Amino acid sequence: MAENLISEGAPRHKARVHPSKDPGLALEPCDQPPGDASDERLDRLVRAALAAATGGVSPATLWLAWLDWAMHLAVSPGKLYALMQAPPQVQARQAGPAPLRAGDPRFADPGWAHWPYDWLRDAFLRTESFWHEATTGLPGVSPHHEAVVNFAARQWVDMLSPSNFGWVNPEALRIAAETGGANFVAGARNWLEDQQGVIAGIAPGITRRQRAHHAVGKDVAITPGTVVYRNGLIELIQYAPQTPAVWREPVLIVPSWILKYYILDLSPHNSLVRYLVANGHTVFMISWRNPGRDGRDLGLDDYLEDGLFAAMARVREITANAPIHVAGYCLGGTLAAIGGATLGRDGEGKDAELKTATLFAAQTDFGEPGELGLFIDASELAYLEALMWEQGYLDGRQLANAFQLLHARDLMWSRLTREYLLGRRAQATDLMTWNADTTRLPYRLHSETLEYLYLHNRLAEGRLCVHGRPIVLADLKLPMFVVGTERDHVSPWPSVYKLRLLTWAPISFLLSSGGHNAGIVSEPGHGGRHYRFSAGSEDARYLSPGEWFAQTPVTNGSWWPCWQHWLAAHSTGKIAPPAADVNLGAAPGTYVLEP
Repeated sequence: MAENLISEGAPRHKARVHPSKDPGLALEPCDQPPGDASDERLDRLVRAALAAATGGVSPATLWLAWLDWAMHLAVSPGKLYALMQAPPQVQARQAGPAPLRAGDPRFADPGWAHWPYDWLRDAFLRTESFWHEATTGLPGVSPHHEAVVNFAARQWVDMLSPSNFGWVNPEALRIAAETGGANFVAGARNWLEDQQGVIAGIAPGITRRQRAHHAVGKDVAITPGTVVYRNGLIELIQYAPQTPAVWREPVLIVPSWILKYYILDLSPHNSLVRYLVANGHTVFMISWRNPGRDGRDLGLDDYLEDGLFAAMARVREITANAPIHVAGYCLGGTLAAIGGATLGRDGEGKDAELKTATLFAAQTDFGEPGELGLFIDASELAYLEALMWEQGYLDGRQLANAFQLLHARDLMWSRLTREYLLGRRAQATDLMTWNADTTRLPYRLHSETLEYLYLHNRLAEGRLCVHGRPIVLADLKLPMFVVGTERDHVSPWPSVYKLRLLTWAPISFLLSSGGHNAGIVSEPGHGGRHYRFSAGSEDARYLSPGEWFAQTPVTNGSWWPCWQHWLAAHSTGKIAPPAADVNLGAAPGTYVLEP
């Protein structure tokens, strides 16, 4: 991969000045994969062993964060005095129960309102509040270290919640009395089943039996289509038309390489693909191959060239060179933005290959990645790179565990309480099954994603290079539809919204209710859904995220029709459905089925 980097001394947020055209910005050789000298290999072996023992978490990051916090707390007598005035035992003497966090399911059972359980609950909540106050708002502590310490303290406190222990959980004790302890027997059986899943390599949160209820190609990912292109990295699926005529411009969907593509083609009732073809769109979908050790050196350049650009070339060949509505989800959206900026930079008609770009919960500025940023610093990357160097990839279960840790209260402790203490298995949904269908990430791709995008934010700063030259998002001049979700722990919506600072392109921005996944899979007829939307224009005044949120009215229902109408408005009439001259097999293809 031949890349050049702009000097690290380049000013932040100069994306509107093209670095390759500015003589004041010197280019220097690009980063290369780590060498394999004997001393470097020994260092990596040690770091890889430590990373395997700690679940990929760098002990150095934790110790430095705690040391930073402790030293600044030691020289902050005012903060110490305030904490001593309100420790949990002092708060316990105050009148009234401790406040519950909104949406906290752990203490919803009525039994927690009676002694002694209410005393245990309130003591825990006051302890939780105390440690939150102790680990935030301390002058001098770096923001990253403060976030790490606060996160670590929350994990330890959540682990000690009385709801996690059967002998002091009133709901578990009541059910045990009613069933003769059958809930604990069922919980033990659930635990054994989960351990079998761990041995079999199944991601946490779902069992082998639950996965069987949503088989790929049988129950989910069943919209009719054919594979019309295949290379060593992708399969390209063209979905069968469901209308006599279709819009001239096709839709190419670029999913994230972190999980399988069929989140956008789940069951028939909540398939975005089916919805689009039912409304007259020709839809193509990229299906990424699940890499093994032999794919260790696949990087961002490969995913751009052999992934996005190869798919675009085949789509245009099938559709008589019609410009494409490209739509990317999560990191697939980031890749689509990189590709669009590359075509805009190169000019010479290449920018005409795209008609519009849609980004679903996709960041282009990674300066505020939310709690995911807790796992991203130089030390953490050194441990992860050592771990991946030995494997050749990052295993999907390792990634799933990291995401589960971000929301341990809901995704881990509440689930373990329900399944092990109450003996209840949640009914598996198609979305849960998809979430557990993990993929591996190539060593080089994951390293470059974390270093170039998350750690150094090169895309937003105009320092990410493609074909040896830097790209800037200001070269995105096509109409854009950008979707954020209100409760996104992967791509926080204010971070997604930042694209408005990086390009003059007309951006229509939509904020959907829900999280990173459920906010996108928001089919018509799904109750309780709403969104905010503002149409983009080139002369629109910039509003901060808070101003935009306050000024944009709420619309009840699914946002899918809003996007579909936008696509239709940016299309140029209908034609007979285009047909491919190659059929490599029926959808969902073979790559999505690879373990």
